Amino acid sequence: MPPPAKVMMSTTDRRTALVDAAIDVIATQGIRALTHRALDTALELPGGSASYYFRTKRALIEAIADRITTRSRDDFTAAELTPPAAIEPEAIAQAIANWLDRLLVDRRNHLLVRHALIIDLRADPELHRRLAHSLFSTERARALFHTLGFPDPDAAAADFVAVLEGAVFDRFAGARAHVPAGTRDSVNQLAAMLSRQLNP
Repeated sequence: MPPPAKVMMSTTDRRTALVDAAIDVIATQGIRALTHRALDTALELPGGSASYYFRTKRALIEAIADRITTRSRDDFTAAELTPPAAIEPEAIAQAIANWLDRLLVDRRNHLLVRHALIIDLRADPELHRRLAHSLFSTERARALFHTLGFPDPDAAAADFVAVLEGAVFDRFAGARAHVPAGTRDSVNQLAAMLSRQLNP
């Protein structure tokens, strides 16, 4: 019986696989471990494959920022978190808490890598800005607080995004990292914290 035919990857698929491998390398081994050779090895590709698709390390990091941003937008859309006008703050807090908990379960490596790169790229304003805005949307938060009737939805949105940033860091690398994501305790802790932010 002949061996199974190799499945050929499209250019888009290969680029996505390389970016995902880059995220895994940084999450498990640190930023210094991210090299083109490390990606070729991780994906068992011929030498030079990663550098063909991403000429420089900066190009790889740009692609990581784009990947995290796109995934965040897709996750938000799938969660259907845009509230109708009459919804209660506690219900919104519960929905967002469930979303954050799934983020902590499904995208832990994204969170680790994003924070590591944000710190590492402070001297690169353009990439730093892209990464800083890759997880949460201030515009969506502003719409939420406008719907909830806050007198200054711009300030409330900025504060809420800061709370979300702190909440996820606290849970994957901070004082509450011991609370296991994917549990009722995890969702309840997040919901109680967010509820306090959503009442004018």
